[in-house]
Amino acid sequence: MREGLKLFIKEHLSYILFQVVVVLFILMIYWLEGFRNLDTAIYTIVMSILLICSFLTIRYMLRRRYLGKITELPQRMDDALQKNAKTAEYYQTEKYMQELYRHYQHEVQSLYASQGRQYKFTNQWIHQMKTPVAVLELLLQEESLDKRSVQEEVDRLKGGLEMVLMNARLENFEEDLQVEAVNLKQLVTSTINDNKRLFIAKRVFPEVDIGEDIVVMSDSKWLKFMFTQFITNALKYTFDKNKKIFIQAKVEDEQVMLTVQDEGIGIPKSDLSRVTKAFFTGENGRKTGESTGMGLYIAQEICSRLGHKLDIVSEVNQGTTVTVRFQQKR
Repeated sequence: MREGLKLFIKEHLSYILFQVVVVLFILMIYWLEGFRNLDTAIYTIVMSILLICSFLTIRYMLRRRYLGKITELPQRMDDALQKNAKTAEYYQTEKYMQELYRHYQHEVQSLYASQGRQYKFTNQWIHQMKTPVAVLELLLQEESLDKRSVQEEVDRLKGGLEMVLMNARLENFEEDLQVEAVNLKQLVTSTINDNKRLFIAKRVFPEVDIGEDIVVMSDSKWLKFMFTQFITNALKYTFDKNKKIFIQAKVEDEQVMLTVQDEGIGIPKSDLSRVTKAFFTGENGRKTGESTGMGLYIAQEICSRLGHKLDIVSEVNQGTTVTVRFQQKR
């Protein structure tokens, strides 16, 4: 309480000095005008002191609890939410502090959620990367090395590394963003060529129907990663041979719609609304045992941050269609 009183005096010291100057100034005017009654001057000074002290006393009583709160070190964050203000100024200050605390809590919770997601994803990713490493060790023990099998496992490791790298980059998405004109046909063709061994291994064939002149404004690196997820998912969940993946783009209602349609096992209705949530693997993920549950989550995050829209429709045993909508400028 003593600290609060000291703070109050410091805060009002200029006010006290100003009042003293005002009283002396008035007395000086009276003196120059010829009114030189000493008793009246003393009476004026005493009354001024009493009025100033009364005003400051009442003002201090109204602010005492608030001053006591801000001069004592808080023991926990919730202490900032205590309401002790009695004046409009201090009430607004408390309101400001409470709103600041709310923003702080929101940022802390977001940070904890991000760290928890990164920790869980890293543990899950490390666990899954043990499989290709173990397969590579077994292959190295064989007398004749199967280069094709080695390459498949290396591709799985590269895909996993790319996934964890992109997940880490999401935290600083704006710093890694470069929006430019992207030719969809070139992007799709490049992605298919990067995954041609997987197409051959699965005996699934791509069928591309994209005009040479279809261009969208986006980030080519993030867009390619997202499209890679759609392709690898389509291949992963297409178990039958000689199936196709249909990739097409068309302009409709000032939008460019890029679709990837497979003939795989499809997604159950109960899982469809949750496939873009972090770490959700669903029924299909449990079948393969290789799903991290992060591919479509990152794709959804990329779409959201780039201003695109992601739609997924599916039917069990009929396949899945993923559509990305790019808004075109008028």
